[in-house]
Amino acid sequence: MTYTLTVFTPTFNRAYTLHLCYESLKRQTCKDFVWLIIDDGSTDGTERLVQGWMAEGQVPIRYCYQDNQGMHGAHNTAYERIDTELNVCIDSDDYMADDAVEKIVTFWKQHGSDQYAGIAGLDAAPDGTIIGTMMPDRLKASTLSELYAVHKVKGDKKLVYRSEVTRQCPPYPIYPGEKYCPLSYKYILIDQQFPLLLMNEVLCHVEYLADGSSMNMIKQYKRNPNGFLFFRKVAMKFAPTLKDKLRESIHYVSGSLMIRNYKFIVESPCKWATVVAAPFGVLLYWYIRTTSKSTVTR
Repeated sequence: MTYTLTVFTPTFNRAYTLHLCYESLKRQTCKDFVWLIIDDGSTDGTERLVQGWMAEGQVPIRYCYQDNQGMHGAHNTAYERIDTELNVCIDSDDYMADDAVEKIVTFWKQHGSDQYAGIAGLDAAPDGTIIGTMMPDRLKASTLSELYAVHKVKGDKKLVYRSEVTRQCPPYPIYPGEKYCPLSYKYILIDQQFPLLLMNEVLCHVEYLADGSSMNMIKQYKRNPNGFLFFRKVAMKFAPTLKDKLRESIHYVSGSLMIRNYKFIVESPCKWATVVAAPFGVLLYWYIRTTSKSTVTR
């Protein structure tokens, strides 16, 4: 059977919460999807759990196991295997709204074309509260960068992409000993080609767990400096506003110091912004090195 949407879920030792996504997929009012699970080296019985679900036959599931590469490595593997027109990532601790697939497929068939990268919808907390803000009602489409920088939208949004677009983007780089590169790298590159259609509908329910990436961002900075530094160069180059360019430059300086790369001004894609940002980047570097916090939101 040919499906319109791939729901893909990267997972690593999340057997205790992955059932929430599975149960939400069983409840979907539209069955025009396949669930692609990328098991990134789990050792907690995830494979046995998924095999049981596959035997039930209630949700079409494709399962792929790989040695642990980190979330971005799992995304690379997913994008290589997706063969549907659209794809959406639902994290292993999140779950879809019961009518999310129906809303995505219907909306895309009515408004989608090769002029758009896909759809941006809403994330909500388990109690239904919108994460951040809704998108401007009269705005039909926007790049993700402009949505935040120009239209002042806040909070995570659920992104549904055309698979042709995600497939053509370069993969996330894999650095030895590191397990993270910001997923926004691909989103920024896609922004340079096409805008996203905007849909003020809840597609996903999100809960930020203590062991999740969002709640451990400072630890991620420390453990994965090369992945972040790679991302900062791209983000600096394509920053939609001066404020964004300076912010990314500050992080670029900080990341360069973490790997003891003192040629960061010479290697910067935005040298003037890097010079201006350098003192603040030094301060950020020392803060990250000395703080006991795990995330900047606490």
